[in-house]
Amino acid sequence: MTEKNEKKEKVDRRQFLGIAWLTAMVALMGESLAALGKFIQPVVDGGFGGIVKAGTLEEFPPGSITLIKEGRFFLSRLDDGSFLALWQRCTHLGCSVPFEEDEDQYHCPCHGSLFDKLGVVTGGPAPRPMDYFPVTIEAGEVFVNTEEALERKAFDPSQTTQS
Repeated sequence: MTEKNEKKEKVDRRQFLGIAWLTAMVALMGESLAALGKFIQPVVDGGFGGIVKAGTLEEFPPGSITLIKEGRFFLSRLDDGSFLALWQRCTHLGCSVPFEEDEDQYHCPCHGSLFDKLGVVTGGPAPRPMDYFPVTIEAGEVFVNTEEALERKAFDPSQTTQS
């Protein structure tokens, strides 16, 4: 009888593989849940969907257009020194719109919408101007609130922020 007890205490190959497979599945599920948790966690430290620090007033000369990648917007400093933050999203179907320096306009690569420096539609299927974000200036620093894009039907100087 002692031989049978010794055999029962040993783990055979099938049991070992079953335990190893179960352990691997538990580890995979744990890693998947951790990744999902990280993915759905909101961004709180100055990224898109919050207040983004764009830079200092000196970094943006009048007439310049600067892409702020972390905020997904273009910050335009108009010739009069005021600021306008345009969301880099086309109002037609939501494609990412780059500013084409050689064309001196925003040009949507998906369906050919064209926008001037103020984000006003100059051609293509876009139904309205590019959306914009509110800009604030505090102690020489430029901040843009990307929590909610503001729709517009046309450009109005009230959409800009004076420096």
